[in-house]
Amino acid sequence: QVQLVESGGGSVQAGGSLRLACATSGRTFSLSLYAMGWFRQAPGKEREFVAGIRWSGGRTYYADSVKGRFTISRDNAQNTVYLQMNSLKPEDTAVYYCAGRDVIGRDYYPEDYNYWGQGTQVTVSS
Repeated sequence: QVQLVESGGGSVQAGGSLRLACATSGRTFSLSLYAMGWFRQAPGKEREFVAGIRWSGGRTYYADSVKGRFTISRDNAQNTVYLQMNSLKPEDTAVYYCAGRDVIGRDYYPEDYNYWGQGTQVTVSS
């Protein structure tokens, strides 16, 4: 059974940094994985794309709101994806979700991902 487990959330002041990690389980999943992504959802808002990475080749892509501040990376040997978040702003406050998909789909759309973690809270205070 595939599992995605996020860690690394917390509270930080504006301008600070946090690093999120998403550990995946299931050898079969890692062999068939197409892409991983990070999404976030603030209270009263829809879930939105933050960053993504193609498992083969490592191509990365970001939402405009986080470009230059966030970096997504992967450790293939550990089947783990990271999200380094720098220069955090209060508007980055949200629950952050790790997602994965083993099918070809649209990178920026949460409905095209078929595996999800439970989420981790990130709170940025001004």
